[in-house]
Amino acid sequence: MNYLTQRTLPRRTVLKGLGATMSLPLLDAMIPLNASAAPVTPKNLIAIEVVHGSAGSTQYGQSKNLWSPTTVGTEFDISKNILAPLHPYKDHLTIISNTDVHNAEAFTAPEIGGDHFRASAVFLTQAHPKQTQGSDVFVGTSLDQIYAKAHGQQTPLPSMQLSIENVDQAGGCSYGYTCAYTDTISWGSPSEPMPMLRDPRMAFEALFGTGANPEDRRQRMLERRSLLDFFSRSVSQLQRGLSTVDGRRLDQLMTHVREIE
Repeated sequence: MNYLTQRTLPRRTVLKGLGATMSLPLLDAMIPLNASAAPVTPKNLIAIEVVHGSAGSTQYGQSKNLWSPTTVGTEFDISKNILAPLHPYKDHLTIISNTDVHNAEAFTAPEIGGDHFRASAVFLTQAHPKQTQGSDVFVGTSLDQIYAKAHGQQTPLPSMQLSIENVDQAGGCSYGYTCAYTDTISWGSPSEPMPMLRDPRMAFEALFGTGANPEDRRQRMLERRSLLDFFSRSVSQLQRGLSTVDGRRLDQLMTHVREIE
């Protein structure tokens, strides 16, 4: 709420300009006049899979504590291993060592050799994948999607799945497993693999939305114009009615978008 004008900004207010729209963060001006609770800042969950393992997971890596601290408890030290860049944030870290992904192991003889295909599917589901090269996949709902269903409604996109690997395979892969098990680590249900985004531009478009239709988006790419160029008038009009705090939040959003572009 703007306490000078007593005007409440609609929660679904977006920036608009020349066929492009962009969502806004939660501003104080969007809180109803009679609301007593402070706005809740969404909490983000990020899960990253290192598909080919790491030095710390080998016997040598464990002996040298490459990825794990030498002691347990709150007084652990990571200043001299691979996690050293995180040392300044030590008081905010919880490190869980010596874990095992049992359900990625082969349970029957025909499954031997398919460790990599199972591992990606097990990473966030902790369920043993059904061995199949057809569409009857079955593993489990992944942790990220459980979290997204519980908390994702606080953001425009409940979840995003990003990948740096080629995920355009189809059909069977190897050892009797479909490529669906390796093409994604996110599962909306035991039989619903979530699509992954590999193209950075597609991820940007999904986050910020830069056109009402594919033709608008193509035209903006050809012009190589910044998304923010479309919103200069809309931003100026909005800023005039915002408090100092909300003005800073809007500036931060613009800065973040510019940096990502």
